[in-house]
Amino acid sequence: MTAYRFLKGHGTENDFVLLPDHDGTVHGDLDPARVARLCDRRAGIGGDGVIRVVRSAVLLGRDAVTPEQAGASEWFMDYRNADGSVSEMCGNGVRVLAHHLVTEGLASLDEPLPIGTRAGVRTVVADQDGYAVDMGPARLLGPSRVGVDDASGVGAREWPATGVDMGNPHAVALVDDLAEAGDLLVQPSYDTGLYPAGVNVEFVVRRGEGHVAMRVHERGSGETRSCGTGACAVLVAVALADGAADPGAERPSPSEPVQYRIDVPGGVLKASWEPGGGTTLSGPATIVASGTTDL
Repeated sequence: MTAYRFLKGHGTENDFVLLPDHDGTVHGDLDPARVARLCDRRAGIGGDGVIRVVRSAVLLGRDAVTPEQAGASEWFMDYRNADGSVSEMCGNGVRVLAHHLVTEGLASLDEPLPIGTRAGVRTVVADQDGYAVDMGPARLLGPSRVGVDDASGVGAREWPATGVDMGNPHAVALVDDLAEAGDLLVQPSYDTGLYPAGVNVEFVVRRGEGHVAMRVHERGSGETRSCGTGACAVLVAVALADGAADPGAERPSPSEPVQYRIDVPGGVLKASWEPGGGTTLSGPATIVASGTTDL
């Protein structure tokens, strides 16, 4: 295979291989096997996923990308999990993509920057933490249970979980200690009837008022150091537990703004939930390397 360009970036250590393919002439439809090889941390470049950087117009009518998903955006985040499966959205990834576009002069943050995703258009602006992303409203998926096997041999453990759709599905469980989730080397058990396409599972502990910490197992990627859509799902689930909105509404909305600091293994994210239901995620993004590969 002819060598092609790549970049490596991360947002709170949720890391990605970016493939510049602006006019869709380099990669075509990304083969899952190639995505998995690129994300391999021993034989590849290493990452939690692959982001193809492509103009929205290239994908319209292809790859099941709709006008609603692309909107008026010039750029589209064509995202794959580490196992090559397609994912709707990645809150950390969209910040890294925006950072790449801005630093290479392909876009400007003089005004809000719309980026198309399979979960719809996400708008990025600069803020004091790096970048803030309009993550859209949350949709509740209902209660369920998640579980893990106890590596000590004591047996399986289960917790009630709140289902939150942030463009991709999440099951959020409040626990007493993040270590209770075990090593997260395998997908936690979940309700396959509620989540037929799989689910990201977040384990959450309270650290103080407006302050929580989380670990996450992402479908198709395993445990990651951070998850942006997961942080917003955690914000909504914990705020609902605190009585900030009606948990019986499919699209709940708080009566006043709610803000949380969310500690992840890779750093700190900030998330807010506004009356009307919109959520915003703030955090850093960086590009750490670039080069060429023939993987």
